[in-house]
Amino acid sequence: MTTKGADYSRPLPPGSFGLPVIGETLSFLFDPNFATKRQKKYGSIFKTKILGRPTVIMVGPEANRFILSSDMHRFSWRDGWPDTFKELLGESLFLQEGEQHRRNRKLLMPAFHGPALANYMATMERITKSYLEKWESLGTFTWFSELKQMTFEIASTLLIGSEPGSLTARLSQWFTELTTGLFSLPLRLGWTPYGRALRARDQLLDHIEQAVLKRQQEPAQDALGLLVQSRDEEGNGLSLEEIKVQALLMLFAGHETTTSMLTSFCMALAQHPEVLERARAEQQQLATDSSLTLDQLKQMPYLEQVLREVERLYPPIGGGFRGVEEEFEFNGYYVPKGWMALYRINATHIDSQVYPEPERFDPDRFSPERAEHKKQEFSLVGFGGGPRICLGIAFAQMEMKIFAAHLLRHYTWELVPQQDLTLDPIPTLHPRSGLRVEFRKMS
Repeated sequence: MTTKGADYSRPLPPGSFGLPVIGETLSFLFDPNFATKRQKKYGSIFKTKILGRPTVIMVGPEANRFILSSDMHRFSWRDGWPDTFKELLGESLFLQEGEQHRRNRKLLMPAFHGPALANYMATMERITKSYLEKWESLGTFTWFSELKQMTFEIASTLLIGSEPGSLTARLSQWFTELTTGLFSLPLRLGWTPYGRALRARDQLLDHIEQAVLKRQQEPAQDALGLLVQSRDEEGNGLSLEEIKVQALLMLFAGHETTTSMLTSFCMALAQHPEVLERARAEQQQLATDSSLTLDQLKQMPYLEQVLREVERLYPPIGGGFRGVEEEFEFNGYYVPKGWMALYRINATHIDSQVYPEPERFDPDRFSPERAEHKKQEFSLVGFGGGPRICLGIAFAQMEMKIFAAHLLRHYTWELVPQQDLTLDPIPTLHPRSGLRVEFRKMS
């Protein structure tokens, strides 16, 4: 697959490096169809120069497998993130590589799987129901910002042990400032978005430190409590600094993408009443007066299909950057060490060779009979794939199912007319209007 030494006699991928110094950065940042246009012109692998570096953009299940699994050793996660992410989110799991990553992922795993998930259910359900009741009293509201509050409250309660109320509102505000900083110029003056983000990061880390110290004195069964207790084979745990940055990352990862998917879920069901009715019928067959159970969550095949179709058509994040640590060849093209690589999630998900009529919202494509995503591995990668698949995938799926089950069983909603439903990808995919709805309880 590769030979030693940079060999420019082999063909580089087609494409253009654009202007001197800035390359094609401006088009990349301001044209939402930048990559789609170039894919149409050059094919599923092409070169460009963005954000100061030559970059190869690769599309499709085979490219995903290559970057995320079979040849992942050729790529650096750390090198794929901008410096703003590294500074604001710290030396957490998503920047770590090799043995350090494997060890820390193993230490984090118990907080997101098995018995821990069962312990989180009651809290997820309680917070979800309180928001549904709040929305019923509001009647008309913007769903994206409301869902962001709900998922943040779930994540901050379960992941860093905050109590709902004014503290959670303050944490949420700091978190919004932190997230804004991730996508701003790194000017450190106190009044700039980046300056405010640095201050918000420090306030969040201080809060998490106090919560960790409390759990060291009084063990708890939330995710932070489990991280404090977690030990590797040698009996060593995570240090206080490690726990703080991992908790900050969990908070970031634990609500941004879930908010995006739930917003898209609510929008898609309102736009496809036949899908809504089938999903509702499945829930009404399961409905009881008591709380949801883990067993019930496993008996929702149609809802699972709908959530997969939302992940396919509305992936919260459009792709992922990696640094090229080791030169390689792919599809006959040579990519040198030192470049960046970008795999495109959204383009893979609308590949007509995998998903016929890819623009159509059709949950039945994930039915056992059709199972289109099983034709090729790595064709559905909204949560990533391979050994570094999203650590919180089971947490997110459980949260989304609990929300969807209660929503479908008890409520109905309609989109407010004449709103802008075009999708904005920053910070995660969402309709520009924020999804204005009229919401009421079913009689």
